[in-house]
Amino acid sequence: MNDYAGQHEVISENMTSLITAELTRYVQELKQERKSHFHDGRKAQQHIETCWKQLEASKRRFERDCKEADRAQQYFEKMDADINVTKADVEKARQQAQLRHQMAEDSKAEYSSTLQKFNSEQHEHYYTHIPNIFQKIQEMEERRIVRIGESMKTFAEVDRQVIPIIGKCLDEITKAAESVDHKNDSQMVIEAFKSGFEPPGDVDFEDFTQPMKRTVSESSLSNSRGDGKSEPKFGSKSKGKLWPFIKKNKPPPPPPASASPSAVPNGPQSPKQQKEPLSHRFNEFMTSKPKIHCFRSLKRGGAGPEDFSNLPPEQRRKKLQQKVDELNRDIQKEMDSRDALTKMKDVYIKNPQMGDAASVDHRLAELGQNIEKLRVALSAAEVGCYSCCVFPLLSSPDGSYTEEQSQETEMKIPATDFDDEFDDEEPLPTIGTCKALYTFEGQNEGTISVAEGELLYVIEEDKGDGWTRIRRNEDEEGYVPTSYVEVYLDKNAKGAMTYI
Repeated sequence: MNDYAGQHEVISENMTSLITAELTRYVQELKQERKSHFHDGRKAQQHIETCWKQLEASKRRFERDCKEADRAQQYFEKMDADINVTKADVEKARQQAQLRHQMAEDSKAEYSSTLQKFNSEQHEHYYTHIPNIFQKIQEMEERRIVRIGESMKTFAEVDRQVIPIIGKCLDEITKAAESVDHKNDSQMVIEAFKSGFEPPGDVDFEDFTQPMKRTVSESSLSNSRGDGKSEPKFGSKSKGKLWPFIKKNKPPPPPPASASPSAVPNGPQSPKQQKEPLSHRFNEFMTSKPKIHCFRSLKRGGAGPEDFSNLPPEQRRKKLQQKVDELNRDIQKEMDSRDALTKMKDVYIKNPQMGDAASVDHRLAELGQNIEKLRVALSAAEVGCYSCCVFPLLSSPDGSYTEEQSQETEMKIPATDFDDEFDDEEPLPTIGTCKALYTFEGQNEGTISVAEGELLYVIEEDKGDGWTRIRRNEDEEGYVPTSYVEVYLDKNAKGAMTYI
């Protein structure tokens, strides 16, 4: 195919150099020659028109002089017949009549000469000049026709030179098409893209009639948990791949709710969970994700809603302000693109040869829709940011503070057996103590409930977002509003400070 295309490129290059360039230059020469012939024709036409005007002027002058001579002769005869007129007046009238007759004769001679000259010029114009001009134009057109014929012959020669090579290319293309092995090609694709997964082994029979610990097959899919601490290892070629025909990003259904303490949203998660059905374990095995590196970051909320309602007020305000800045930058970028396209459309309208103005209308409409969507999102983010600024977290002695009930919309992360891996994490050291001034019901993930007058340990002071991290015992810790507690920091930590 490349050789075939290369021969057509050879034809194109030869046509450009031997035919197109030469014909372009020759056409320019013909235009100049044709322009010269038309100029000669217009010049000859103007000359004959000038001669005709001179003839008409001489004719009118001769006619006028003849009439003046007749009137002078009649006046002389009238004066000569009148006996009351003096002899001097009669002589004067006679001389005037003779003068008019002489002028008429001169005009007659001039008219005759001009007429002869015009007839001669007219004959030469129609029988010599104009035929010569048309003859030259005809010869020019005949040369053009001959040159076009020569160019066509040149094209035929150029094409004839590459025909044998094109024939060979077509033969090779046919041979290559006939040598295609679809079975081998499909096998190569299979070898290149095969997943490497091995089918699971048989599920062992679990005898519940015997008082013994249930065992599972090492090759079955249910061993992904084992004793609650083991994880499936993907060190082979199949790491990160999924079985075909399984939808991605579809988490397994949450376990059924129960009345046990592990079902409480803010309660400690029990590392021992009831075994899930095999289908759930199979989906979890196939859609397993990398482990979360910090369990505390999971408790603080993980992936939250777009309005950051799961965050404390100060953190939410900062997140919303960042979102507002990003949306403003995106809107400015889209508006710059729209302005550039509008200028381009104006150029196309003024100069249609540069492009079609209607071709940018679709893109302009898309940009308008994008800007409108971004402005709607910006308005929502600004409203949320404004609410954080106008209604900050305030303490109230009657305990009227309530958190936003966003836990229903937050992403619930089911408890899994990897909780045990973080139990051995080194706990944060205490930096002081605190006393609860009011009762606080921690309903969101990452918070902890406290009762009025309760003494607790401080492990992380307020970072400016209005929340303090406290610990009740080794298993219970979380965040409470800073205005709900009275904090006493150790002197060896950062000095005694009190938040009220």
